[in-house]
Amino acid sequence: MSEDLMLNGLAVPLRALRLLAVDFGHLPAPDVQVSPLCPHRLELRFHSGLPDFEVWREALGICPDAVVYREQSEGRTRVLKASADFAGAVLELTGYSDVWTPEPVGGAA
Repeated sequence: MSEDLMLNGLAVPLRALRLLAVDFGHLPAPDVQVSPLCPHRLELRFHSGLPDFEVWREALGICPDAVVYREQSEGRTRVLKASADFAGAVLELTGYSDVWTPEPVGGAA
């Protein structure tokens, strides 16, 4: 990060965000992150499950094989991550979902 970074130093990810709003404004709204720590990155996060992540991944043409799966919070949360170049920015998609665990059959614990 540059100590002298001004708002126009974030022009690349902000421009990408503007284009996403125009081209994909009909898609679910993500949590958006732009930071002077990584001035060429635009992060879109989806906390309401993985379907919103998948809709965006498909719309952006990101190959399913490019998605990385992991778990966090001691295996209680699934995380999908994918990235692509978009309008000069590094676009990172992240989706979060609870890990489903089946109830024991017959109510046994």
